[in-house]
Amino acid sequence: MKFVFLIIVSGSISIFAFAQESTTPPPRVYPVALPNYDEETATRLQIFLDNSAFGPGKIDGKMGEFFRKALISYKHAHAMPKTGAVDQWMLDQVSVTYTTYTIKEEDLKFVGDIPSSHAEQARLKWLPYTSLLEFVAERYHSAESYVQKLNPGKNWEHLQPGEILKVPNVLPFEVEKFTEGKVPENPAFASRKIFIDTYEHLLEVFDGDQLVCIFPITPGSKTLPAPVGTWKILGASVWPWFRYDEGMLNYGVRTENYYNLPPGPNNLVGVLWMGLNKPGIGIHGTNNPETIGRAASHGCIRLANWDAARVKDLVSVGNTVIIF
Repeated sequence: MKFVFLIIVSGSISIFAFAQESTTPPPRVYPVALPNYDEETATRLQIFLDNSAFGPGKIDGKMGEFFRKALISYKHAHAMPKTGAVDQWMLDQVSVTYTTYTIKEEDLKFVGDIPSSHAEQARLKWLPYTSLLEFVAERYHSAESYVQKLNPGKNWEHLQPGEILKVPNVLPFEVEKFTEGKVPENPAFASRKIFIDTYEHLLEVFDGDQLVCIFPITPGSKTLPAPVGTWKILGASVWPWFRYDEGMLNYGVRTENYYNLPPGPNNLVGVLWMGLNKPGIGIHGTNNPETIGRAASHGCIRLANWDAARVKDLVSVGNTVIIF
């Protein structure tokens, strides 16, 4: 392990000290100092946190904003000392930092060309990945640039079945295992609450006073901010169709000038739509995970597809959603 220098977490992070039935947002905690690790150690920690459902953002071997927030939140959730130190047992959970992925013939059916206009997209049945690099990077929760760095000399425009790529050893987002359809209620999670922290750009799930998971998000924009208040999840769908209505997206006004865009990883809402009891507002995936936590959305709560796919398994239709 190589310690380089100390970085102070900017901002504050929510924790779980609140009453079980309260919809009051979790209180904030003070920043702590964190060591900055070498690339492989940082990657191991990102994998550990990601596999534990404390999303560090895209895996890139760096100690970015969401890496730090995920680490601190994990320590709060597990009653560990609130310092930036990383116990060796965390690293021991990821004994092998990297693995390999062999491009398969069947992977090619998830990749294709996408027309630029929404009118033309609406004529399709599926909005695929636009490259095998995009397919592999999303599968392993990684920045495309990091996958390229791990595989120097590859011809990314002409990857072929049989080629072997080095990738982070994280639990993969296996796109082929998701089928279009509604997500049923999960009675075991009926009492869980979802907190959307628009300041820290985090989605947090609580079971009573226990923090279950956190994931980085993009929560609305200055023009159409995520609606502060208490809401409910009315329904959820995997591989949703998306009603592209510029009036709704830009002004919050539903119009008859729209396009129904088919499902797929490059649909604007990605793998998941969870609609709230606020018209037009939902928790959803994305076609551009590189922008999570940074670029604006149209009032909704946007996650990387690999995180959205896990959120659906950690909450239930009917759950309370508190946006603050």
